[in-house]
Amino acid sequence: MFGKKTYIGRRNELRRRIARGGVIVFPGNGEAPANYPSNAFHFRQDSTFLYYFGLNHADLVGVLDIDSGEDWIFGNDYTMDDIIWMGPQPAISELSAEVGITRSAPLSAAGKLIGQAIRQGRPVHFLPPYRGDTMLQLGELLGINPGSLMDYVSVDLIIAVAAMREEKSGEEIEEMEHAFEIGYRMHTTAMKMCAPGVSEREIAGAIEGVSLQYGAGVSFHSIVSQHGETLHNHAHDGILENGRLLLVDAGAESTVNYCSDHTRTFPVTGRFTDRQREIYEIVLAAHDHIIDVAAPGMYWELHDAACRVMAEGLIAAGVMKGRAEDAVEAGAMGLFMPHGLGHGLGLDVHDCEAFGERGMTDFGPVAARADEVDTCIMRRNWRLRPGSIMTDEPGIYFIPAFIAQWRAEKRCTDFINYEKLQPYMDFGGIRIEDDLLITSTGCRVIGNRRIPVSVEEIEAFMRG
Repeated sequence: MFGKKTYIGRRNELRRRIARGGVIVFPGNGEAPANYPSNAFHFRQDSTFLYYFGLNHADLVGVLDIDSGEDWIFGNDYTMDDIIWMGPQPAISELSAEVGITRSAPLSAAGKLIGQAIRQGRPVHFLPPYRGDTMLQLGELLGINPGSLMDYVSVDLIIAVAAMREEKSGEEIEEMEHAFEIGYRMHTTAMKMCAPGVSEREIAGAIEGVSLQYGAGVSFHSIVSQHGETLHNHAHDGILENGRLLLVDAGAESTVNYCSDHTRTFPVTGRFTDRQREIYEIVLAAHDHIIDVAAPGMYWELHDAACRVMAEGLIAAGVMKGRAEDAVEAGAMGLFMPHGLGHGLGLDVHDCEAFGERGMTDFGPVAARADEVDTCIMRRNWRLRPGSIMTDEPGIYFIPAFIAQWRAEKRCTDFINYEKLQPYMDFGGIRIEDDLLITSTGCRVIGNRRIPVSVEEIEAFMRG
């Protein structure tokens, strides 16, 4: 948790950005039972609640009165039964004071305050909920059918929060540097453990342990797989084999929940084959090119730039043909990289997407407003600004079913040598990812050192 001045300043700035006035409701997360109420998953507070209130405790509701300037925290003090099991706990009033709030009350009082605002005809602003229990809670607080909540979310609030969270402060960047250090330990641990006969599960478990040793745990479910062509492969059932590549996409959270997200792909034996090296260096060239050219005002230009570099490499390798620019314009690189170049990063590993393109069934109004303010919640509209953090993660994947579909449909035959793809059907995939902080003149890579990334660095590190 940062100092109270940080949270007071953020809340006051948010009020300034909501011109319509009214009240803002921020429900925090509750415990999520794994299989019965007393056996819960590791608690993770809602990121936006953390941003404005900083309190990593379950079952709290924060309310900001825009017009009066009053802030409230609603929550129930612990009972003696809680204290017996959990030890002494601070009162809600004490927690509130830590973040500069003097008004607190039991959770049941939140409905009364919000209900009064509704009866007065004042706007009530809230973000799209993404948890079922939060939907039920908001529905009860607002008197709205939970299934209809998305019709009432505040676009004004979405845009204001996203714009604030987009531009990272110095103390936020420092936390993300801490998260990088944990990520560095995770990825180098994976490289040290990598050898034929080792299970993917052993490596996944070890790097998750590292994330808990030094931080708040993983920032997302780790991908540790010899089937890198499956983009989100969370099965860790494989046993490492000679000749295969292991793709590790993993990140950590600092103790105040700022995230890192890195990917490395390396040979199980510690030495790349000629074919693996050729494709790897194509991806690395695209990755490093983005570091050279990324700057404020850009985003999709960077995706296309990475695709052009990789198309040039695949043409030289004989897998593609024609001119790289034409191939990219025709969409031919979609066969080999069917995802975007990167995403926002901060308190969420996909920053603010909970209330953007992936958080709403109808995000048309959000898209229109996001286009005005260029935030990361709509990546098709995103324009980077100083203080933005994005992932740089180009990849080349050989997905047999996808290749077969494109070939059957005769897609991009002017640019893809389908007959030359047969030797790559068991290749897997390669992705390389680092986190970039956009500056006023360009960008820099988060972290004061790099996870081994060149062919020479990886082979030397794994030999050691």
